[in-house]
Amino acid sequence: MNAPGASTSLVGHIALLALISFGGVPGVLPDLRNFVVTTNGWLTDQEFADCFAIVQAIPGPNMILMMSFIGWKVGGLPTAFASALVTFGPSCAVAYTAFHYWERFRDTAWQSRIRRGLTPVIIGLVTAGGYAMARTVDAGWIGVGVTVGAAALLLGSRLNPLWLLGAGAVLGGFGLV
Repeated sequence: MNAPGASTSLVGHIALLALISFGGVPGVLPDLRNFVVTTNGWLTDQEFADCFAIVQAIPGPNMILMMSFIGWKVGGLPTAFASALVTFGPSCAVAYTAFHYWERFRDTAWQSRIRRGLTPVIIGLVTAGGYAMARTVDAGWIGVGVTVGAAALLLGSRLNPLWLLGAGAVLGGFGLV
């Protein structure tokens, strides 16, 4: 556990990120990682990557669970609950209010421009999140090769991604990647 101010700082930062994130929390993952790992040292790169891997593997609201895991590590159960609450509470209130006005002006020209403009922003933020997560692991050439091969298989075939996930688990289980 860390100093009491750490919990407040974490919860405030998560609330801010939740309010400004487009495309969900993965869009602000690089900033979250920087805040938790680099700036404050509350988690190591490996712990952060492990949290991300665990929440991606289990069903349910994965980013809320990730914030809970980080909150648990920083300040225990109360911080875990607070981190989960601020991950969705404020942004849901803003979305609820904005949706009312969004529907009201559905056929205006400015709304379609905003939608078209936000698409590349969201794609860029999610891509940056993936890049930040990829940098946290100590992957050798074998890991890079497996990743490139899996991506090529996914893009070039209609193979179910669960087969690739299973193959990666087997390779990891045998210590090959």
